Amino acid sequence: MRITVTGRKVNLRENFKLLAQKKLSRFERIFDEDAEASVMVTVERKVQTVEITIRQKGMIYRAEASAPEMNDALDQVVSALGRQIRKNKAKLDKRIHSAALDQYLADFPDNLVGDAAEEEEGYKIVRKKHFSVKPMGVEEAILQMNLLGHAFYMFRDQESNEVCVVYRRKNGDYGLLEPDEE
Repeated sequence: MRITVTGRKVNLRENFKLLAQKKLSRFERIFDEDAEASVMVTVERKVQTVEITIRQKGMIYRAEASAPEMNDALDQVVSALGRQIRKNKAKLDKRIHSAALDQYLADFPDNLVGDAAEEEEGYKIVRKKHFSVKPMGVEEAILQMNLLGHAFYMFRDQESNEVCVVYRRKNGDYGLLEPDEE
């Protein structure tokens, strides 16, 4: 697994980079060598946020945590990734190394994962909604999303004619999801 550690609005010390690589090394036996892990550290005011994204075979595993101390945020985000993997073990078996996943989960203390340890058998869809996806610009889609009071809005981009999604981020900014050619 290739690990990249970068800082936004902060100069990272070498010992933090080594600690992040050491903590992520516990996931190396689960993921292939072609997996890419990205650690992004952002400092705003007195809050330090660590975001880890692991990409492998078209799947994305992502977790984010904030704390006053960078190392505490790193511990929280690595735990969150472990909980995600453990919770979705049944669904991930086909995508990642099953034997390595079993070994990883055996090493994980039960009290650390708590209720997330329960495996889900399937996703339960409780509501299905159909609506027309009309061509519009990004600004219009954000306006429509805000008028509806939703956290996201799906639309057809009038320039590319692709189906896209705008969404409201935790910090109040907006994000845009566009389809990739892969």
